[in-house]
Amino acid sequence: MKLIYQQMLAFFAVIMTTLLIVGLFFIQFTNKMVYETTWDQLEGYADSLMQQAMTVDKRTNTFTGFQVSMLSNSEAVLSQQKVHFAIFSDKNKMIYPLTDGRGPVMARQLTKADWQKLKQGKRIYCKSDHGTNVLNNQQEMTDVLVPYFYNGDLKAVISVGSLVSNVHANITKIEHNLFMALLISSVAAVIMSFLLAKYQVLRINRLRGAAHKVAKGDFDVKIDAKHHDELDDLAIDFNQMTTSLRESEDEIKRQEDRRRQFMADAAHEMRTPLTTINGLLEGLQYDAIPEDMRGKSIELMQNETKRLIRIVNENLDYEKIRTNQISLSKRNFDGTEALKNIVMQLTNKSNNANNDLILTPGPSVQVYADYDRFVQVMFNVIQNAIQFTQGGTITITAKHGYHETIFTVQDTGIGMSAEQVQNIWERYYKADPSRKNTKYGESGLGLAIVHQLVQLHGGEIKVDSKENVGTTFTISFPDQVASQETTPDAVESKKD
Repeated sequence: MKLIYQQMLAFFAVIMTTLLIVGLFFIQFTNKMVYETTWDQLEGYADSLMQQAMTVDKRTNTFTGFQVSMLSNSEAVLSQQKVHFAIFSDKNKMIYPLTDGRGPVMARQLTKADWQKLKQGKRIYCKSDHGTNVLNNQQEMTDVLVPYFYNGDLKAVISVGSLVSNVHANITKIEHNLFMALLISSVAAVIMSFLLAKYQVLRINRLRGAAHKVAKGDFDVKIDAKHHDELDDLAIDFNQMTTSLRESEDEIKRQEDRRRQFMADAAHEMRTPLTTINGLLEGLQYDAIPEDMRGKSIELMQNETKRLIRIVNENLDYEKIRTNQISLSKRNFDGTEALKNIVMQLTNKSNNANNDLILTPGPSVQVYADYDRFVQVMFNVIQNAIQFTQGGTITITAKHGYHETIFTVQDTGIGMSAEQVQNIWERYYKADPSRKNTKYGESGLGLAIVHQLVQLHGGEIKVDSKENVGTTFTISFPDQVASQETTPDAVESKKD
């Protein structure tokens, strides 16, 4: 069964159940109300008859009986309204109407239980009794028995009744009207159920259509939500999902583009040294290289081999760092001394680019980190500065901050745009692709590795750059106490 019919049936069942329950209670209430109204009317007749027809001797202040002429007149009037009455003496003898066979006598027979209640002053209400006439024909009637006292003594009991058929006729009319109202309500319920079900199904179909578009790769779908109910909440969650999928797709495309670029760059970078090595090996094999050039050829092959190893190692290092497959052996050591060693190693490269590599002199600065990884971080950052600076100055400083050690590498190179600064931590990204053929920075993984290593230390790395002015890297390593307070979850949350 389709959802619209399920919804429609559910709404219709709820509405009809409510209508039926209300109808049943209404019928019960109406039935009771009609009888109570009839009894109130009959009581009024009884009280009026007693007051008008009773006779009292004023001299002796005694009850003498009833005026038969007055009762006859009242009987003629009430019979037009199909109301009958009878009067019984205190001896349970009918004193009116007289049973002379001239007309029907509609009255119930009083029992001992009735007399006990009546002597206590209680009025008796009956829903269904059988009155009899002279022909012994029985007719169902409802009546009220009202006792009459004078000077504290029971003198008479008046029974006023009406045919139950009259009461039932009123109830039947009300039930007929209620049935017609229920029938009209049922039709309205069907229409309303259909409209409500159609509205809900339309909303679901809207989500379904959007899901189909997403399944086909369209992540720009957005569903309007008014925050009214759970379907609107589902629409909001759906919009968040499509936004996340779109961002993921963009990121996948971006990473795929960079991966392809990296593969092209890596193939290009590897092809050159492999071609060089292969040519030199063939020259050595066929004695095409003079004896005095063999040493130089071997040295060249070693350099090209190291270059290949460096490219491969950078990729392996990045994956190990990214997947937390490395362990850090942190300790306190002299950061200034480590920087001096790095500067000595890179001085030759800096001179080749006509750069001044300056380590700001100062007191010994202690740093808490893994020594080898610290050297790797600073070596890559300083080497990056040399790579993008020609005929400039690279200044390295170290100082101790609040529970941290801060290092800065400032150059006067080509600088970067805001977009380049935003992307430099991405793997395979190169701020200046024209420099991919240099001896270092071949893979575009150097700064990505630096970023991951600094975060593993619980530290922070920032970059401030301006095109054609220069770039400044600021790297901070927390002290031992601060580093121990850094939980693995906090470190993980800082990762990209």
